[in-house]
Amino acid sequence: MMNKTDLLKQQNIETCNILGVNIVISNMTQVSGLFFERLEELRGEYVCISNVHTTVMAYEDEQYRRVQNEAFMALPDGKPLVIACRKKGFKNAQRIAGPDLMPEILNMSQRKGYTHYFYGSTDETLALLKEKLLKVYPDLKIAGMYAPPFRPLTETEDETMIKQINDAEPDFIWVGLGAPKQENWMNFHKGKVNGIMLGVGAAFDFHAGTVKRAPRWMQEWCLEWLYRLCQDPKRLFKRYLETNTKFIWRILFKE
Repeated sequence: MMNKTDLLKQQNIETCNILGVNIVISNMTQVSGLFFERLEELRGEYVCISNVHTTVMAYEDEQYRRVQNEAFMALPDGKPLVIACRKKGFKNAQRIAGPDLMPEILNMSQRKGYTHYFYGSTDETLALLKEKLLKVYPDLKIAGMYAPPFRPLTETEDETMIKQINDAEPDFIWVGLGAPKQENWMNFHKGKVNGIMLGVGAAFDFHAGTVKRAPRWMQEWCLEWLYRLCQDPKRLFKRYLETNTKFIWRILFKE
């Protein structure tokens, strides 16, 4: 089987190292097309959707950096990562956000008959997500959904869960556990599941309608973090203060 590096090279896809994480230089059309074209080779692999928060965490945590770089791809979810890549000379770098990648793949899937499994969030959010998705994509094949408990699964529970996923035979496994939990989960289950795993974080909430996404203009002006901060200041204030400051400092003055 062709390894990750050879497959990316064959597709003329480069990577840019940002604070130790190999960020893919590509675009939405190329990436989604590659998933469908080479799906059989990608089963059991995983895709990270990287942003400022995950990149700074990876810079400071060697184990998490390894998890990011062992993914088939680390896609630039955040606009600041795109700007950092362009600053390093990759002028064709484009943002490939998880909440945008999901509908791109779902829309193509309902025409081609591919199946999907959703792992993460809560039962309530998953129920809303299923309802909303089937309204937009009435022919979408949802193989299953599961909201795990907010604690580590036992070895037996995990084995049962993996069997349940594989028995459902999904082509795409969407993982919405939040960072760094979802990336660690995908890395641990690399090669154990029969679909390609994509860690998309808050995309479940956005598409279920439980959380509003920032307007497009705020996304373009690197202000999506501010919009989310206003929605959940207690949880996000410290995170954004620390990671945004560290990212700006290291990108502007250290690299």
